[in-house]
Amino acid sequence: METIFYDALKTIGDETKLKNWRRVHGGDINEAFYLRTEQGEYFLKFRKNCPGRFFACERTGLEALRESGAVHVPKVYGYKDGKDYGYILLEWIEGKKSDRLGEKLGRQLANLHRIPQEFFGFPEDNYIGILPQKNGRFASWIEYYRECRLLPQIRMAEKKGLLPGDLRKKLDVLLENLDRYLPGRCTPSLLHGDLWGGNWIGGKNGEPYLIDPAVFYGHSEFEIAFTELFGGFPPSFYSAYQEILPLSDGYQDRKGLYQLFYLLVHVNLFGSSYVPSVKRVLEKYV
Repeated sequence: METIFYDALKTIGDETKLKNWRRVHGGDINEAFYLRTEQGEYFLKFRKNCPGRFFACERTGLEALRESGAVHVPKVYGYKDGKDYGYILLEWIEGKKSDRLGEKLGRQLANLHRIPQEFFGFPEDNYIGILPQKNGRFASWIEYYRECRLLPQIRMAEKKGLLPGDLRKKLDVLLENLDRYLPGRCTPSLLHGDLWGGNWIGGKNGEPYLIDPAVFYGHSEFEIAFTELFGGFPPSFYSAYQEILPLSDGYQDRKGLYQLFYLLVHVNLFGSSYVPSVKRVLEKYV
């Protein structure tokens, strides 16, 4: 691995001695490493047999969030998407989470979501985890959510043999009736797209940082719904968010439909153990 480390560092102009490196645990998708040279500290994510543009998409997502001016993300120093392997070299961020940081994150995320975008989708396709994520440009949130979020995950799970026939039929009924539950009109916002508790960290500068995005322009409630699915956000996060951008009436009724997407993603990433959760959500709507 040290050869790869030196190659990555050389591409950004750091040819000083590698003084220390260690594995960083916590992710399911890539190998991760802390690197320290005489010039600085870095975080490197590495993957063999990368899908096309895998780390280029991560860079694009991080840069989109950074350019908003509303949230903090690690600096991207460089990346490589090769046939044999790929990596992305990032700023090393180290700090602790706290209620105060959660409050800051809630405020910053609300300010991100307040910035209006021109369409639903994104200029390029990307990934959520290692799964391809279709985007495009849509005027309708409901159409985008159906065609680019729910349907691709449903078809993927069906192809893998993970969806029982009766469940697939209920999903079809739901897809035909999304307009009964989701808002016909809402403003597109830039979303992190994969905001669970492991994708925000604290920095030594007292600021929260977002990592591992799967960005797109969507309904802001979609983001909040996922933060509630697996936890990892303090109450201060939600109160600070709603001080700036209150959730609309009916959010609790819509929340399950937005969480359904992430449950389908987990079915495709981790297997049939998440199918009962999909069934429970469908029971509320079909």
